[in-house]
Amino acid sequence: MTTTGDTTSLRARFVAARMWLGRFPLSILQLGMRLGVGFVFFNAGILKFQSFEFAVKLFQEEYKVPILPPEVAARITMFNELTWPVFLFLGLASRLATLPLLGQLVVMEMTYPKAWNDHVFWGSVLLLILTRGPGALSLDYLIERHFAKRQQPVV
Repeated sequence: MTTTGDTTSLRARFVAARMWLGRFPLSILQLGMRLGVGFVFFNAGILKFQSFEFAVKLFQEEYKVPILPPEVAARITMFNELTWPVFLFLGLASRLATLPLLGQLVVMEMTYPKAWNDHVFWGSVLLLILTRGPGALSLDYLIERHFAKRQQPVV
């Protein structure tokens, strides 16, 4: 049988642990998310670059993107996957960098719905970066701080 004192003590420890975890820097999580989702796309782009003929064959037989010829779709995808993740790694124009990747994810989901759980996860991470920013461990943050200091009135 649990006494009221034991319950209060357990609750107090739970609240203290939750508060301690809540102090973990969000910027570290944002950095991890930027790197994690960035490497997923970047590695896919490297594979397409190393074997472009195979990438075209995938777009012909597996992905079947509507409207675009497979060669064009493969080239656009490779460009997206090799360009925008670099911006995410650096935390430079991060919010802008999420937009082409989110667009690509929409197309990926329409043409290859078998990987919907990966698409939802990657999309959620990209939406977090889009809506909350890249965090304090980014060039965006440093640039913003620089311009904020320049706009402060001198007293």
